[in-house]
Amino acid sequence: MDDICMRVGFTIRKHREEKGISQESLATLSELHRTYIGQVERGEKNLTLRSLERIANALNVKTKDLL
Repeated sequence: MDDICMRVGFTIRKHREEKGISQESLATLSELHRTYIGQVERGEKNLTLRSLERIANALNVKTKDLL
């Protein structure tokens, strides 16, 4: 996947780990699948704006903070 996906995935992982949330918990909170969260964090999936917003809400951060 391209550089932007890697950067966004890294940023999501950083926020998740800072908050002490597992991938499974983030998946539940964002109503997304656990494997999808892992793929996004590794930069393997190109996420939609809707998914980005769900993840941001689950992490209690602004969407722009994940970009």
